[in-house]
Amino acid sequence: MRTHGLRIRLLSIAIAAGLCITAVLLSLEYLEYRKAVASTGVNGERSLLAAERLRLDKEAHDILAANAAQLEDAVRRGNVARITEIGDTILAVPIVTSIAVLHADGGRQYASEKHDAWVAGLAPEEKLSAERALSSAPSAPSAAQGSTPQAIARIEVGRQGLLESAAGLRTQLEDVERTEFGRWVWIIAAAGLVITAVLTLVAWLLARRLERPIIELIRSAERIGEGDYTRPHAITSNDEMADLEMALDRMRQNLRQTTITKDYLNSVLNSMNDAVLVTSPAGVVTRANDAAVRLFGYKEEEMRGKPFITLIAETERENFSLESSAVETRETVIATRSGQTIPVSLSGAPIAADDPQFAGTIFVVRNITERKRAERRIRYLARYDALTKVPNRMQFQHMLQQAIARARKADRGIVLLYLDMDRFKEINDTFGHAAGDRTLEVLTERLTRILPREAVVGRLAGDEFGLFIEGFSEAEHERTQAANLARMVLAEVGKAYYVDEQEVFLTASVGIALCPKDAENVIDLIRNADAAMYHSKQNGGNSFAFYSPEMNAAAVERLMLRSKLRRALERDELVMFYQPKVDLQDGRIIGAEALLRWRLPGHGDIPPSQFIPLAEETNLILGIGEWVLNRVCADYRRWTERVPNPGRVSINLSLKQLRQASFITRCRAVFRRHEVSPTCFELEITETTLMADPKRTIKLLNELYAMGLHLSIDDFGTGYSSLSALQQFPINTLKIDQSFVRDAAVNPDDATIVRTIIDMGKALEVEVVAEGVENEEQFNLLRARGCHYAQGRLFGDAMSSDEFLGLLQAQASGRSKVSKLFA
Repeated sequence: MRTHGLRIRLLSIAIAAGLCITAVLLSLEYLEYRKAVASTGVNGERSLLAAERLRLDKEAHDILAANAAQLEDAVRRGNVARITEIGDTILAVPIVTSIAVLHADGGRQYASEKHDAWVAGLAPEEKLSAERALSSAPSAPSAAQGSTPQAIARIEVGRQGLLESAAGLRTQLEDVERTEFGRWVWIIAAAGLVITAVLTLVAWLLARRLERPIIELIRSAERIGEGDYTRPHAITSNDEMADLEMALDRMRQNLRQTTITKDYLNSVLNSMNDAVLVTSPAGVVTRANDAAVRLFGYKEEEMRGKPFITLIAETERENFSLESSAVETRETVIATRSGQTIPVSLSGAPIAADDPQFAGTIFVVRNITERKRAERRIRYLARYDALTKVPNRMQFQHMLQQAIARARKADRGIVLLYLDMDRFKEINDTFGHAAGDRTLEVLTERLTRILPREAVVGRLAGDEFGLFIEGFSEAEHERTQAANLARMVLAEVGKAYYVDEQEVFLTASVGIALCPKDAENVIDLIRNADAAMYHSKQNGGNSFAFYSPEMNAAAVERLMLRSKLRRALERDELVMFYQPKVDLQDGRIIGAEALLRWRLPGHGDIPPSQFIPLAEETNLILGIGEWVLNRVCADYRRWTERVPNPGRVSINLSLKQLRQASFITRCRAVFRRHEVSPTCFELEITETTLMADPKRTIKLLNELYAMGLHLSIDDFGTGYSSLSALQQFPINTLKIDQSFVRDAAVNPDDATIVRTIIDMGKALEVEVVAEGVENEEQFNLLRARGCHYAQGRLFGDAMSSDEFLGLLQAQASGRSKVSKLFA
């Protein structure tokens, strides 16, 4: 057939397209290979040279630093022989090629160089020079900072073979690129083969799709020519060929209309999915379609002559009326031949005809079993939680309302426990929501198993559950029994859960409310139990608390603060204070910690301990954190216009800020906007924040550290970080929590902790800052132990930006009040 030629042409086009795509991919890969070879080798060579020169420079400065003290002493004494001896010692170092000691005015005091063959063969890129100023004053740190250099020590160092190593690296990198190019050639060739095969398959399928309607048209035309008009022509395409197919089918229909028979009605009825029965005026079945045969289980011959009422289930016949069913739609139940009962929707309509033999009623019977099942499911889901299979909040409240009514009549009490899982979000975040759902199922199974049969458990929210028991008659034992019940629940909740083959331990917070003592209606009883639960959670969780009226007042206060906090930024109610940090060696103010305060009209200053947790709950902490960073940078910029070096300012950082995807980008933008250097600031992070997600936190902190920001662990010693974990973080400072400093001067245990943290900081080569220094005893202890810096009321309370600027100006003019402690 001619259709085979179409198939061959399409296959040829597909193969050609596949080859072209492969050729284009190979060309692009070759161009990319040429670029990579040209750039990778040069960049690798430059990187190696830069790294080796940097190491050479460090070694040179280390040599100068190691001999600086001896040279300074010899220069100060004018001992030329000693200078020559030290210079010869330095020159004996293998990498040193020359050394010179110059007077401050540039005159040469001593000079010597090597004349080895390898020195003469050094290329300019293989050597560099370094110098160090030699002071005439004694070597004490305080004197060295302010003295004028008497001489300069300058050395030149070199390392042979750097250029040769760089050239070798370049050759290796080019070989790697060449190997990679060869591998990609094979990959592209394989991919091209796959693409060609796919295109060939698509072309073959397309050819078949085009051939099929042509063949079907020929067959349909032959059937019509033979006088068969019953079989419709199937439309096999949706393009121009479909118009021809539709035209042929219309011709078939027109021809059939002229030769229609009584089989037409049967064809229509049998094509329906719903059962159709036709009855006589007396209610006897005269006709049934195929769907009715399948539904009732009778053959059509068996159904003819059977009264329609006998098809209705016996339990429904008493209320069934053939006359009313013929003019309305109703639901009923039918009985099949096997005795099965099926719910159906029954619609009837009278048949009007002049000939009495055609009069009667037509019924359409639809099986509604699935709909009834869905309705039962919907009613169940409206009252029960689909995950845990316990009553949902609406059903729980309804059952509690009924229990309250029964208890009121019987003069008995009800105990309601409101349970909320502690930090359950960590399960969802760590293992996924499917694991969290399974954990809730296990929890519900445990509670249902241990609680008495008369107890009712319901799921009130995501990880919040309620349970109540009625029947307490003796009020004096009510609290004891409720406490025992809460302890039993907490013990069961605290058992191990196995999530993704990991053993996980969870805790919960429980609030207890008693009816009728605490409330006499459902809404107030649940609200009071919720308030008690929140009080328990505020106290650290894994505990229970009985409701007291003060808890509602606290809840109202929290709600008020939460709503007003949303407008705090708009109304400019947030203010920044700064607490000075002092160098314990010389009394200098070396910076400050930025402290946020909320100045709420009518309430005074709200401490951060009250509103920061609310901000974190509502995600307002992100906007507040950005406002703090902008305000501190603006203040710092203003300080630099008055004093040359305001020091380093510490800013507290929350876990939610650190988890913000755009946090680092926002930080860069703020520093750029205010034209301040990130090196002037320090981010304070708690141990809990560090250990929340160590792998991700290390990556983020490394990026912040690379920007120039200093990083500090706040409240060190109160968290759960390990020394091995601390070594992984780019930390510059440890801050000793004020709870340890407070009694360090009188409590040997606290003093030991403080001393240990200071020694640990020195061992890790990080700075140590003590918080909350309030008296001279604490000050003397910290200074004696070698603590670097301190802050607290002894050196000054938290102050405004202008007051801190005045403190810096007073220090610059020699009028610092803090320096009196160091006299």
